[in-house]
Amino acid sequence: MPTGLDHSGRLPAAFHAAGTSSFSEFLSAVAPEMLPGRRPLPPGMAADVSAHATTIVAITCADGVLMGGDRRATMGNLIAQRDIEKVFAADAYSLVGMAGTAGFGLEMMRLFQVELEHYEKIESSMLSLEGKANRLATMVRNNLGAAMQGLAVVPLFAGFDVDAKSVDKAGRIFSFDVAGGVYEERGYDSIGSGSLFAKSSMKKRYKPGITTAEAVKIAVEALYDAADDDTATGGPDLLRGIFPVIMTATVEGTHRLTDEETRAVAEAVIAERADNPGV
Repeated sequence: MPTGLDHSGRLPAAFHAAGTSSFSEFLSAVAPEMLPGRRPLPPGMAADVSAHATTIVAITCADGVLMGGDRRATMGNLIAQRDIEKVFAADAYSLVGMAGTAGFGLEMMRLFQVELEHYEKIESSMLSLEGKANRLATMVRNNLGAAMQGLAVVPLFAGFDVDAKSVDKAGRIFSFDVAGGVYEERGYDSIGSGSLFAKSSMKKRYKPGITTAEAVKIAVEALYDAADDDTATGGPDLLRGIFPVIMTATVEGTHRLTDEETRAVAEAVIAERADNPGV
């Protein structure tokens, strides 16, 4: 461990003292060099040293909220990875996806998952959905130095608000900027290089109160449209069996659609486009 052990083999005193409910704050005190935004970087732009993740979409529906992400990571004009995963369960009732520098982004997502789990263990309760979004905003803000050197990470956060007055109002979406600003979105949102095309697709098809099944199709269509116009976004790959990651957050918790379920939706969308490519 960076902090080291004493000769008795015991953990340092900081690990035994009553501490903060924030794991990232604890880490900043005990081993700050392990935080993504605290690592010293050489001068100059570093945007080309790591693969970049691209398009994420989120849609609210009658049962909660859905999030989907394409599977492509790029490095300049090259495809760095065809099956990267960018959408994760943050905890039992929330989802998080990321666009930007893949290495920093994946590390931030794992740290966010630990942050929420640590809070629950220390406080014996779950953070509110706004509280979770604010914790994630702090992590993004702490990465500002790296972002200014081209290693930006922009997340998208969505979840089922267990404190909502009704189920149809429980699905909520939060977006962020690289400075750590957090904004609640209405209905749907998208981030990443293909977000312009994905948003345009969702704008035409989204209606309040749609079912989860309808939201899944809209998400797959939006990612398909993004891939059609954005080279950094990967569309469904029938040959390799690679399809978008689609997850939901409802009163029953988070759930990831199987590849077979996503394949069926993707094949239906492709069949419709084959009949009318301009749709």
